[in-house]
Amino acid sequence: MSKDKFSLVLMLMLVALSACSKKEAGSSTSSTASSGSCNLVSTKDNSPLLIKVLPTDTAEAKEFLATCKNPYTKIYAKDAEAAKAGHKQFNFQGCSGCHGGNANGLMGPSIIDAQWEYPKHNTDKGMFETIAGGTNGKGATARGSMLTWHSQLAGHTGDGLDTDTILKIMAWLRTQYVGGGETPWLN
Repeated sequence: MSKDKFSLVLMLMLVALSACSKKEAGSSTSSTASSGSCNLVSTKDNSPLLIKVLPTDTAEAKEFLATCKNPYTKIYAKDAEAAKAGHKQFNFQGCSGCHGGNANGLMGPSIIDAQWEYPKHNTDKGMFETIAGGTNGKGATARGSMLTWHSQLAGHTGDGLDTDTILKIMAWLRTQYVGGGETPWLN
């Protein structure tokens, strides 16, 4: 191949790659903040929580990021054995240190009764936003702030948690609910 042809082919490849990377950058923006349908916002300040669908995400995590509905909740409500996976993560990830081993409160509030620290916790989206992005301690009882837990967010605790782990913890918490009344997360 002549030097001129090689240069032309190389230039065309660079233009094509540049166009692809611009297209990918635009598509990643659309998958940011929960891949389109589920626009997650911070409990701290209502700013967007930029959590994207990752190739390593489970089907359940991808479903949640598209719909704001936790698919594990109904599964765990019907299967106590499956719900143990969420309880295990709750304890393993250190949630019990603040919220107690049964999530009924310790130095942090109970997260299984009807006295929600933040009213938005009656939705999967709201509870996920609080766990993923943390709080600034300005809730109903203002007991202090909660750390940022999602691995995609700046300042997360330790290695951080992925979307799937947070969803499993949430689903177990829903199975432990003792507040009575409506349970919109099961609808």
